Amino acid sequence: MFSIKSALAKPFAKIVARKINRWANNPIETQEKVFSKLISEAKQTKFGKDHSFDNIQSHDDFVKHVPVRDYEMLRNYIDLVVEGRENILWKGKPLYFAKTAGTTSGSKYIPLTSESMPYHIKAARNAILMYIAETGNSTFVNGKMIFLQGSPVLNKKNDIQLGRLSGIVAHYVPKYLQKNRMPSWETNCIEDWEEKVNAIVTETLPENMTVISGIPSWVQMYFKKIQERTGKKVGDVFKNFSLFIFGGVNYEPYRSKFENLIGRKVDSIELYPASEGFFAFQDKQNEKGMLLQLDSGIFYEFIKADNFFDENPKRITLKDVEVGVNYVMIVSTNAGLWAYNLGDTVEFISIKPFRIIVSGRIKHFISAFGEHVIGKEVEQALKEGVEGLGIQITEFTVAPQINPDAGLPYHEWFIEFEDHSIDINALELKIDQSLQEQNSYYNDLISGQVLRPLKITKVQKNGFQDYMKSIGKLGGQNKLPRLSNDRKIVDRLEQLGLTK
Repeated sequence: MFSIKSALAKPFAKIVARKINRWANNPIETQEKVFSKLISEAKQTKFGKDHSFDNIQSHDDFVKHVPVRDYEMLRNYIDLVVEGRENILWKGKPLYFAKTAGTTSGSKYIPLTSESMPYHIKAARNAILMYIAETGNSTFVNGKMIFLQGSPVLNKKNDIQLGRLSGIVAHYVPKYLQKNRMPSWETNCIEDWEEKVNAIVTETLPENMTVISGIPSWVQMYFKKIQERTGKKVGDVFKNFSLFIFGGVNYEPYRSKFENLIGRKVDSIELYPASEGFFAFQDKQNEKGMLLQLDSGIFYEFIKADNFFDENPKRITLKDVEVGVNYVMIVSTNAGLWAYNLGDTVEFISIKPFRIIVSGRIKHFISAFGEHVIGKEVEQALKEGVEGLGIQITEFTVAPQINPDAGLPYHEWFIEFEDHSIDINALELKIDQSLQEQNSYYNDLISGQVLRPLKITKVQKNGFQDYMKSIGKLGGQNKLPRLSNDRKIVDRLEQLGLTK
């Protein structure tokens, strides 16, 4: 069936792809221009004056004058912005605050400015257009699209609008997509996640859904409810569903479960959005990793994760990064974040162009015994572990067991399986072997009999959903940490009686 919208999407996609390829093929020059513009624009701000931006001509100057900070360390400036003061971190006032869960300080308020906000929208749009340019598939633009997101209801704090990033972005859906967008505004505003998902199922079942997007763990919940309601595979309910867009967590642990729920394979696009910026998106279907966004008002620095907690770790720019090294990513942005530690770790899998994978969080690791195990390693180990065994994973997290009732300490994997009739011993062996192959420290501890091989503890059906509900983080953009250096999460699972 001919569609003007579908026909116009293809030439538009090719134009956008050419623009993206231009800066992707000139990465260092592109980043130098971004750096210079950021410094120039912020010279008259309080932060710029406090950090001698007038004297910054190079990255070396920047390192000398601007230390790496996380939210807590930047908070004395952010608090002034929240109070409604102008020209603090960036010129004028921000358009919005993206409210996120904090650590020691309660909620965090991440500024979004008139300069930064458009890039959040453009990057998501460009990810889809790059997919169209590569595959030639544009028929999905005729159908309905859904993004499982937080409520778009915004509040005000000192005359600045405040909400979740996904809710703020909902206000920027282009006019040409308004008729395609699901769910309805009223349903999207429902705060209770379970009530919201049930309402979304009711609204979407009669529709021609072609694109579905969101964090995999919560999309999985939506898919399961569709299957419960209809008794059919999602792909049979939505026969034209052809594109899954996701971000926030690694899709691989969910892939086999999703394919079972859908009943067939569909193309997917991975995104790397955050309140602090939209950093990368998958630009090729047959290439691993995501294209780092170099022309989006963000200047990147990197610190080797192994050296991050040293007294004065070296900060490098793109021109010095290496493939296969785990880096903490540091950003300076046109929202007024300067040498800001996101807490994310990334690994470059290509430098022509610069493509990354998110390898974990600098605070989410296990090193209770000096093993330095990171998120990427446990996800890869689980992927290799279930291969060939026909096992589907719903969710998982890993914690150290330092004081077992008997024997050596070990890593304890808490896994929610779709089918509980599996050979746990075989799975434990495969996962442990993969982890030893990936991590020499872990291998040494096992072979040196400091640790025993890992142990799996089963989590009840919907156990992780019940856990997230118990801490007030069910749905939206909330994510379960893959691993921890303590047992706070798993102790709570056990307290709630959610383990077997």
